[in-house]
Amino acid sequence: MQREVGTLPLAPALRARLAAAGFQTAQELLDTGPCGLSKEIGISREEALEALQVVRQECHRDAARTAGESGATRRCTALELLEEEQTQGFIITFCSALDNILGGGVQLTKITEICGAPGVGKTQLCMQLAVDVQIPECFGGVAGEAVFIDTEGSFMVDRVVEIAAACVQHCHLIAEAQQEEDHRKALETFSLENILSHIYYFRCRDYIELLAQVYLLPEFLSEHSKVRLVVIDGIAFPFRHDFEDLSLRTRLLNGLAQQLIIIANDHKSAVVLTNQMTTRIGQTQSTLVPALGESWGHAATVRLIFHWDNSQRLATLYKSPSQKESTIAYHITSHGFRDVQPPAVTHSAEGTEMNPRKRPRTGEGKQQ
Repeated sequence: MQREVGTLPLAPALRARLAAAGFQTAQELLDTGPCGLSKEIGISREEALEALQVVRQECHRDAARTAGESGATRRCTALELLEEEQTQGFIITFCSALDNILGGGVQLTKITEICGAPGVGKTQLCMQLAVDVQIPECFGGVAGEAVFIDTEGSFMVDRVVEIAAACVQHCHLIAEAQQEEDHRKALETFSLENILSHIYYFRCRDYIELLAQVYLLPEFLSEHSKVRLVVIDGIAFPFRHDFEDLSLRTRLLNGLAQQLIIIANDHKSAVVLTNQMTTRIGQTQSTLVPALGESWGHAATVRLIFHWDNSQRLATLYKSPSQKESTIAYHITSHGFRDVQPPAVTHSAEGTEMNPRKRPRTGEGKQQ
């Protein structure tokens, strides 16, 4: 049954404008989109986007209510939820230390937020995940596809090529060592070209485009049912400029968070967001905290904070419903996101340990 415009929880003046423009059902509004609606009834794009958020949420509630009336309301026990949780797959990161503190990797159906300063490796991990989600099941992967939404222009396809080539090579080494038939068959289609062709890239240059893309995403995912990862690289960037009405920003972000939760659950996908850091000024000192405020902190199920300790990159699991807070070291190599390897050592003639990659220093200088 189509929801009539006059029954939507919109401002009376807005409902009058919609009726005067000839809109009769909620579906007609959704089909028009924010830009078209703005032109049709003479409101700003921000107001049109906020109105469409309300319409979409109402349609989703109506669908859930209709399902409940037909006896399709889901009822289950805590044990069934636990069993379902345990069957959900993980996307590995190729950094075993990070996988361990996450409980196995980036979990499907959850929202994972990666916060950190520029250059610390957030986008590198996102590109790594966009490749790793495609690893065949016989190699321990989920054999999925990826959607990559880029708001900052940080996506580097040549870097993805390097990561993908290293991943394919790694799987070939496993297949050669184990000599199993299913590995050989999986590698027939697991190639560099195939990996690149199943990363769906979208460039959003402002928050209007980002919100519109996210709200259109369920339709795209219905057509691409193998997608198991949705990345938004730069959730904060579009919302940190050109916002005089902070309450509007908060409402738009809350609506965005709800939509991402629906996407993660309905399409059995992992949603990975990157976020910037900002400075919080206190009475005695200032600290770096994730951007977009404390209310946004409730949006993600898991929150990782990447930071530096001198020249070493560290990842801290700051928020998780099932894992304890932990900090690990990681490394960005030419092959991608990796564990920190202990330095190789040799014994010199005098019996002292030396790193063969470093030149010996004279005097009392400490080797780095």
